[in-house]
Amino acid sequence: MATPASSVALGSDLNGYCERPRAGGRVPAVVVLMEAYGITAHIRNVCLRLAQAGYLALAPDFFRGTVLGYDERERVLALLPTLRDGDLLEDLDRARAWLGAQEEVDPERIAVLGFCMGGRLAYLGGCARPEAWRAVLALYGGGIAPEGPDRFGREPPIGRSKALAAPLFLGYGADDASIPPAEHARIAETLSGLGKRYLLSVYPGAGHGFLCEERPSHHPRAAQDAWRDILSFLANTLA
Repeated sequence: MATPASSVALGSDLNGYCERPRAGGRVPAVVVLMEAYGITAHIRNVCLRLAQAGYLALAPDFFRGTVLGYDERERVLALLPTLRDGDLLEDLDRARAWLGAQEEVDPERIAVLGFCMGGRLAYLGGCARPEAWRAVLALYGGGIAPEGPDRFGREPPIGRSKALAAPLFLGYGADDASIPPAEHARIAETLSGLGKRYLLSVYPGAGHGFLCEERPSHHPRAAQDAWRDILSFLANTLA
């Protein structure tokens, strides 16, 4: 069971959505990084499920209260180029600092888990702040290792992979046309060449956003399998 959720202040202009476990004593924590739609019901549910599994879960609100519908793709595509990696990393730093200051959180057992846009940011955060994370998990994170320049003009974080220190979990849908198998291969080749510890899992029949129950691409079997793999990875790395 989890305690009631709450909105918490992470800085002068940044809030977060928090779910706390009922477990006593110091607990591990997970920063949940949203898709490019805001703090949706899906992201809140991810936080709740993590709390029910014994983690304090915090989702920083990068969009400052704006929530987009999953049918508003054009608004999303217009918004993404306005986001700057440096600004997002600063927000991520504030979320990590807030967790580290909570009495019930074990500061040595904090992971970052991102979806879609948040998956790319989780990977980038693992590279930019390697000392901050015990584990990094990225679900269908687009733009990590594209062939050629990022379509939004961003530097692909694959080039910073040497700095990664935490174990890394990457999950993809086999039918996700936006992140083709060639990109999986570039990531695997890079990480293996650098001697990094990682797990890359591909889920048959699943497209982009398959874990999100609010999206038409939701794939119940793949979502169930991926969630099992996420919890297993967290349990093994945050033990």
